[in-house]
Amino acid sequence: MIDLKKYIDTHPDFPKPGILFYDISSLMINKDIWQETINQFSTLVKKHNPEVLAGIESRGFIFASTIAYKLNCEVIMIRKKGKLPGQTISHTYELEYGEDCLEIQKRKDLKNKNVILIDDLLATGGTASAAIKLLQKTNVNVSAFLTLIELTNLKGRENIGVQTESLLSFDE
Repeated sequence: MIDLKKYIDTHPDFPKPGILFYDISSLMINKDIWQETINQFSTLVKKHNPEVLAGIESRGFIFASTIAYKLNCEVIMIRKKGKLPGQTISHTYELEYGEDCLEIQKRKDLKNKNVILIDDLLATGGTASAAIKLLQKTNVNVSAFLTLIELTNLKGRENIGVQTESLLSFDE
């Protein structure tokens, strides 16, 4: 199995000073590494028996849709407020400096389905926690949050509330 950690590029002080950005595009640019990334992430997801994968805007969409195709699952998008047409369900949550809002399209066919939440990175857990609360408003079973990268020093998994797993972890 390929060690994917060595293919993650980092960019200091992006998008602002003091932030070390973990760039997943360095995985995507090499077709063999990208296929290995999807295969490893799919293996992690498959053991949770998902019916639906929910991807968080925007990099979570990449993984959720690709893995949903591979595992023959449904996929839904969790987006920022005002980005989805039709009737939506929203959840507003607190940020360090203000608040934000996530939305999904209103669907009756999700009730009681096993949903796995997918994203590319877990830092403090605020967005993932809000996405789980949003999904729970639709009466689904959110059984896990799975992420490609976890920044373990930020202890985000403590804020999640469902089983949390990551493919790669960094303590920086």
